[in-house]
Amino acid sequence: MLAQQRQTAILDLIRQRGGVRVSQLVSRFGVSDMTIRRDLEVLAERGLVDKVHGGATLAGPGSAEEPGFAAKSIRQQAEKRAIAERAATMVEPGMAIALSAGTTTAALATLLSDVRGLTVVTNSIPVADALYQNPRADQTVVLTGGIRTPSDALTGPVAEAAISALNVDLLFLGVHGLSPRTGFTTPNLLEAGVNRCLIGAARRLVVLADHTKWETIGIATIAPLEAADVLITDRGLSAEARAAIGEQVGELVVVEPG
Repeated sequence: MLAQQRQTAILDLIRQRGGVRVSQLVSRFGVSDMTIRRDLEVLAERGLVDKVHGGATLAGPGSAEEPGFAAKSIRQQAEKRAIAERAATMVEPGMAIALSAGTTTAALATLLSDVRGLTVVTNSIPVADALYQNPRADQTVVLTGGIRTPSDALTGPVAEAAISALNVDLLFLGVHGLSPRTGFTTPNLLEAGVNRCLIGAARRLVVLADHTKWETIGIATIAPLEAADVLITDRGLSAEARAAIGEQVGELVVVEPG
């Protein structure tokens, strides 16, 4: 295994568990103590982990820190694509659906050009742009107004007022993080309010969240885990996390990235 591959595997393990010990990594990867420490040093220099005595923990951003859309779009691309492809199978001709802001929902938007008679409500500029780039005469796109956030979401009272008068069959919700204690969260207070309005407008809630969102906590809770009718994630989610989520959401769907 190349050093870069091993470091990626180590980072995935830390994301799943929250932290690891050097001795565990030595046993798992069959390399020396010094090699593992160098790997952790590389990850720490990139700001991905925090080195602690005897191991490392995930470098957690502040609960109000919000990465921009471009920064998030390069993360877990294969996982997000697989999640979006599974979500697209739930969309049927003639439906009215809502897509919240997020890189996974933006990936889903690129897959909807073949769906006849679709109405899409969104507060996401990238989602609206993806649908604009692949237009259909029989599709309707409703883009809310509002205040633009770093993640290219439109928020605030204008967006909330636009959504409050609508009703949709499905909401595909992207989230910053999820945990049993805090539910689905976001680092942006205004975005939390709009997302709650989207949930209120939807008959069913489908959450799209790759495995790195587990135990990531934003400042504002959008909804508890049990609010989700379906949660679509990827195989990187640990067995323990799957069990915890499965007890609360209506249906847990785990996809295999290509």
